[in-house]
Amino acid sequence: MTNMETARILLRPWRDDDAEALFKYASDPEVGPRAGWPPHKSVEESLEIIRTIFHSDHMWAIELKECGQPIGCMGYMVHGESNIDIGENDAEVGYWVARPYWNQGICTEALRLLIDYCFREKGFSTLWADYFPENPASGKVMEKCGFRDTGDINYCSRLQVGSDRPVRIMRLDNRLL
Repeated sequence: MTNMETARILLRPWRDDDAEALFKYASDPEVGPRAGWPPHKSVEESLEIIRTIFHSDHMWAIELKECGQPIGCMGYMVHGESNIDIGENDAEVGYWVARPYWNQGICTEALRLLIDYCFREKGFSTLWADYFPENPASGKVMEKCGFRDTGDINYCSRLQVGSDRPVRIMRLDNRLL
């Protein structure tokens, strides 16, 4: 799995010893529901999520270099895993960052790294993303990274929280083609 970094952040694989930091931020009731998952209830639950969901070749911890701990998550889902109907050469990106780090450009910085990796290394044709309209900051991150609103609305049946709420669908075509 490839690490990716800027001067400020490192995208790296999740490790078991990240469970306490993950719990610290993922237990915040303002974080998970904005991304479609319930707040974590224990360090043990966070460890299980690291081992079962985050332990993949397309999911990274967003580590803030100055503190050396993960403060969020960045990743993608391929055709068949995605919450939306995407092509076989496409991926859906998703992310979250802890509340103390909102509005600092961290998600935008991390998403730009992921976009570059997805197009240059993985060769995806199109990247997709979605966000709840009541979380416009997530949509702004996507727009800053070049995603455009498709005008489509979707309900994501695979979400643990919010499957009954609409999401706006965003799209970014591979500009390297």
